[in-house]
Amino acid sequence: MKKKRVELLFAAFLFLVGIIVFVDASQLHVTYSQADVVGPKALPYAVSGILVLSSIALAITVLRGNLAEGEEGEDVDLSQPSDWKVLLPLLAAFVINILLINTAGWVISGTILFFGSAVALGSRRYVLTALISIAMAFGTFYGFYLGLGIKLPAGILSGVL
Repeated sequence: MKKKRVELLFAAFLFLVGIIVFVDASQLHVTYSQADVVGPKALPYAVSGILVLSSIALAITVLRGNLAEGEEGEDVDLSQPSDWKVLLPLLAAFVINILLINTAGWVISGTILFFGSAVALGSRRYVLTALISIAMAFGTFYGFYLGLGIKLPAGILSGVL
């Protein structure tokens, strides 16, 4: 019974998120030049609809008695504790990224994030990892800027990038 209640609570959460997305999308102010059939409001409305319909379908499925099976874990031994020697450096890389992104810029903070994550996960080829991290940071910076029109913070490299 507890498992059923948890899954119904998750369905209610999905429904609530769908309603919040719908209300948020309805408050978007769109200029006339952007108000076409597939404008900025179309995607949030679609996501809202999918969330609401999924939550209703999930609730019906759970009420009919079809409950989710517990995950056994493919390659993971669930009886072992967390590997803090990996988890803490990963967390540190993310925190450093958060602290540096506005002042140092995405390219520098992203390089530190990519490099720190790779090293924490076991990379020992430091020069190659650094070069790939720099390429990924530049690639994502220009990918967002040129491909999506989103300006990531340039930070101290604002005159160079």
